Amino acid sequence: MKKFMRTFKTFKLLGVLLALAAVLAGCAQSSAGEALTVTAETESVESKQDTFEMQPAQEEPVIRVASLKGPTSIGLVKMMKDNDGSYEFGIYTAADEILPLVISGEVDIASIPANVAAVLYQKMSGGIAVLDINTLGVLYVVSYDGELSSVEDLRGKNVYMTGKGTTPEFAFNHVLSLNGMSMDDLTVEFKSEATEVISALKGNTDAAAVLPQPYVTVAAAQLDGLNINISLTDEWEDMVTGVTVVSRQLLEEQPDAVEAFLEAQQESVAYVNANVEEMAQAVEEFDIVTAEIAKEAIPYCNLVCVSGDEMKEMLENYLSVLFEQDASSVGGQMPENDFYYGAE
Repeated sequence: MKKFMRTFKTFKLLGVLLALAAVLAGCAQSSAGEALTVTAETESVESKQDTFEMQPAQEEPVIRVASLKGPTSIGLVKMMKDNDGSYEFGIYTAADEILPLVISGEVDIASIPANVAAVLYQKMSGGIAVLDINTLGVLYVVSYDGELSSVEDLRGKNVYMTGKGTTPEFAFNHVLSLNGMSMDDLTVEFKSEATEVISALKGNTDAAAVLPQPYVTVAAAQLDGLNINISLTDEWEDMVTGVTVVSRQLLEEQPDAVEAFLEAQQESVAYVNANVEEMAQAVEEFDIVTAEIAKEAIPYCNLVCVSGDEMKEMLENYLSVLFEQDASSVGGQMPENDFYYGAE
């Protein structure tokens, strides 16, 4: 496998991590409406995935699993290592590569941004359901100010971030409102990429930034004295980044296999969170990111496997906030109850 450069101390690392960070914010930045546009244009485009076929297929049909090159794949690496041939895992750099495969039936289970799952549900007329939430929020406020510890402390500051008109902006708006503030109480400057945010922040001791992991880890290594001040997930407990969806066909034809996958995913995520150093090596083996970056980033990636009624409550609350700010970001309307697998 391709080996990434093993150092925080060069800007080359930022380039290597561009795809990963895009996915991380991706889960947060992708506009659902944009995702559908790209999907319509790329249904015939050959996908650019790394597919891992661990063992020859068994008698039972192999379940095809797609995940993004970021936290959603990191949470599955234990499953990937232990795979006995029941699954084919494909790791993709963008959700727009996965969506056509889900629509065409070439993928059975996929990890995608939460709001994009809602849009896909509408597009497929209920043809998918959400198995679980696999990643909570990955957005953090960073600055050189070691005393900045609350959202209120952002009042009057310059704040750099990405995601104008998409889920990062919506999430930040909501966090501000929870603290009795709005964008009018600070000066927000949007950049097109996280690398631009880091460049703008360099040496600007009076400013702050909203960044996703792993760019938070990279920025802290690049900019001496930078602090991780606030987790937006701590401010908004229902913030969701990624979910796992399953095709309605697999759900109806192989319900036991779906349950087995969910159980294995829960065990995998728990193992990754509890064995960071060991699993960081596995993350590198699967060409997701270097072990050094994974070791630093995993504790901040909020890897989870929340299912059932708890999943429905969190996801419904999250999507409703997005819906209020831009209905198109969740497909124009809120999903029906059958969107939430295992929930009453």
